Amino acid sequence: MASTSDVNVGSFIRFNGELVQVVEWQHRTPGNLRAFYQAKMRNVKTGKYVENRFRSGESIDVARVEVRELQYLYKDGDSLVCMDQNTFDQIYIDVALFGNTVQFLKEEMIVIVAFESDMPVTATPPSTVELEVTYSEPGLKGDTATNTLKPATLETGAVVNVPLFVNTGDTIKVDTATGAYLERAKG
Repeated sequence: MASTSDVNVGSFIRFNGELVQVVEWQHRTPGNLRAFYQAKMRNVKTGKYVENRFRSGESIDVARVEVRELQYLYKDGDSLVCMDQNTFDQIYIDVALFGNTVQFLKEEMIVIVAFESDMPVTATPPSTVELEVTYSEPGLKGDTATNTLKPATLETGAVVNVPLFVNTGDTIKVDTATGAYLERAKG
């Protein structure tokens, strides 16, 4: 058991029998009352948020979570097959752990997966990816007076809004968290 002083943002703890990740962790000392920690936590399985107050010095069950970089190989049903680059073990990761960001994953990309005793609990793709535009309507010449966007289909099948100057065959950089176009890839 650890105390409240051992917990940080990003820590995994057991709260009410569930594994949660700490999203916000603030130490508060309100006037003449006792100090406490205000926590906002995300349930790893359901994704729902819960808030709680912990007394200073209270015992907390901190979960041991190992974070590993894996190489995404291919999709198999509702799982993504990833390979540990050190041991070459193939590990099946549930697609739901990636959420909407799975649409930006391409074979051979490096993903970050957190494990609790060989059970994957969270999965994160790279923060930005470079993907080729497979289809986009041509922009009209002279239509650059406003910041106009058009839909473009990427090589993974994802559709993002891009500026009018982006054409089919261009490689663009996309933010995986928001799905927003960032820039045309260099080179």
